[in-house]
Amino acid sequence: MGTPEFAAESLRTLVEGGYNVVAVVTMPDKPAGRGHRMQQSAVKQYALQAGLPVLQPERLKDEQFLLALRSYEADMQIVVAFRMLPEVVWSMPPMGTFNLHASLLPQYRGAAPINWAVINGEQQTGVTTFLLQHEIDTGNILLQRSIQIGPREDAGSVHDRLMMLGAQTVVDTVELLASGNAHPIAQDELSQQPLKPAPKIFKETCRLRFDTTADNVMHQVLGLAPYPGAWFDMQLEGMTEPMVCKVYEVEPVTETPGREPGCLMTDYKTYIRVATTDGYVELRTIQLPGKRRMSVRDVLNGIH
Repeated sequence: MGTPEFAAESLRTLVEGGYNVVAVVTMPDKPAGRGHRMQQSAVKQYALQAGLPVLQPERLKDEQFLLALRSYEADMQIVVAFRMLPEVVWSMPPMGTFNLHASLLPQYRGAAPINWAVINGEQQTGVTTFLLQHEIDTGNILLQRSIQIGPREDAGSVHDRLMMLGAQTVVDTVELLASGNAHPIAQDELSQQPLKPAPKIFKETCRLRFDTTADNVMHQVLGLAPYPGAWFDMQLEGMTEPMVCKVYEVEPVTETPGREPGCLMTDYKTYIRVATTDGYVELRTIQLPGKRRMSVRDVLNGIH
């Protein structure tokens, strides 16, 4: 059960590893793009290539869907980046239903664990498999694997590395459950630290605020790159009104603050800097409305 590319990699690893995947459950097709053409999820695209039956319920409690799901008599169900399941679904298979989550639970429960780990400047993250229960992301843990986050690594890079690590962890978890050697551990036994949440990312989450340190601004930019992208309203001479400026790369500079946080500095040729509480950030890669991503130098060359 899954939808995006992150989930498709786990499915691919299971199929290519010779595991008997009897069916795939994914989101219904959705219109996307300017032409509103129906878009299949990454999981569905791979499942069709692999010749697997695909179920796409609108409602997870729909009787027809539940009948179809029971008919496959699955030993276990695997969930990767899907929806919250009702108990009638997750309690169905005899070996249980487990979920792959892209954090070291119990830290970063929620919809956007990769983004928030990078935004918060964490040096380590990882993946966790756990058995589903009523409260979301709280089930007993089966396996965990960790990675280090590079000092200038963005969420896209961390996502891709966790996707591969997660796929192997899913296979290892299947083996663990199938062998009867699983010893699930309650999450409250694993961390005495205050819990950090990972709520869904909204547009306002992505707005850059410069009344903080240059490092904090950099981590917010990295945690939202390449998607959905950090942004702020920028107005330079030559612009008739403020423009939404998406920011994908910055260089933090710590120095004695000389300007109000948020103050823009530019020579209109090579650099744009924004003051922070402890120095400034130099914008490196940005995107203005209707334009592609460009270096700041190229953007400035196009402003008259």
